[in-house]
Amino acid sequence: MNQSELTEQLIKGLDALQDQADLKPGDLLVAGVSTSEVRGAKIGSDGTLDVAEALWDGFAAFAGKTGVSLAFQGCEHINRAVTVTRETAVRLGLEPVTVVPVAKAGGSMAALAYRKMHDPVVVEEVKADAGIDIGDTFIGMQLKHVAVPVRTGITAIGEAHVTFARTRPKLIGGARAVYTME
Repeated sequence: MNQSELTEQLIKGLDALQDQADLKPGDLLVAGVSTSEVRGAKIGSDGTLDVAEALWDGFAAFAGKTGVSLAFQGCEHINRAVTVTRETAVRLGLEPVTVVPVAKAGGSMAALAYRKMHDPVVVEEVKADAGIDIGDTFIGMQLKHVAVPVRTGITAIGEAHVTFARTRPKLIGGARAVYTME
């Protein structure tokens, strides 16, 4: 699969996520990406910045269209820390940590995002409004409670399994609680 096809697949999936999640400007979308899995290899074994570049184009287009903020989860070598812009970190009250993701310690996608984002920082964790997990990287720890799976019709990006999620506020209050104004 060529780079433009990867970008198109991603955009199609993100648009389907948006149809169901209705993300607003400033909402946070977290992405976990195994470029190895996209290429058909075992996670962490064959990452590449070329695949990350193709996916970056899709993420950037989606952010430009929707106004969402992007967050990119790194691999376990940096404890799944997350790359965001400094503006996002300040707005959300996130404390930066000292690490620079690189392809072999952080993952190709987080490494590329760190290079492409305006004034990037890395934080230990986020509580995102929605997420995309490309290659079973386990982004659940980066989502707000309660995460809800989103079925988009897109089940793979390249060769990698993909899942989408949105979040909603917790329902509290018991049997007599009312959840809408109707």
